[in-house]
Amino acid sequence: MAVRSSLPWPLRWIAGALMLGFSAAIALWAFEFGKGIAGLDTNAKEELSLLRQEVISLRSDRDKAQSIANTSGSLLTAEKAAQDKMMSQIKQLELENRSLRDDLGFFEKLLPAGSTEVATIRSLQAELLSEMQLKWQVLVIQPVKNAPNFNGKLELTLNGTQAGKPWVMTLPGGAQVLQFKQYHRVEGVLDLPPQAVVKTVTAKVIEGTTVRSVQIFKF
Repeated sequence: MAVRSSLPWPLRWIAGALMLGFSAAIALWAFEFGKGIAGLDTNAKEELSLLRQEVISLRSDRDKAQSIANTSGSLLTAEKAAQDKMMSQIKQLELENRSLRDDLGFFEKLLPAGSTEVATIRSLQAELLSEMQLKWQVLVIQPVKNAPNFNGKLELTLNGTQAGKPWVMTLPGGAQVLQFKQYHRVEGVLDLPPQAVVKTVTAKVIEGTTVRSVQIFKF
């Protein structure tokens, strides 16, 4: 003899599904209820919020440190460039100073014993840089050892033609003041007027009202 259920199998499937769903709902409720009782969910949210704030703070500190590092690097680079430039200038000044000492020694060897001359033009040079510019240079020395300080002036005069007519030009600011002991080099660049042709450049060293030396450069 066999005992059979009075419920058809579709209804039995539905009933089983309802029982499983009900059991799952009870299990989920029990889990959430247990977390609420233990306080795990609330603490996790608070800890997560604190961790996020700490990450933001750490990122801010990192950005500040990176900015300081970048600024320090730029300052070190600029300081090194300034030091290199200063060293280059020092070397150039040392070379110029050595050259001046060599010139002084050379000129002292040329000085005749017992000479009484003062403020003599040793060299006058002129060069046309272009049709509108002339570069000039004058070297003045006192050809006597242990010479006293010289106080005078230098006059420079250009002679030639402009548009076929006689033309004369002097230094724009007038005579240059000369104050030196043993020797002195003076130079400059003059702007020439249009159609000017320079034929001679004359330099004069004057002390008070007395002309001490004259030299002419011809083109």
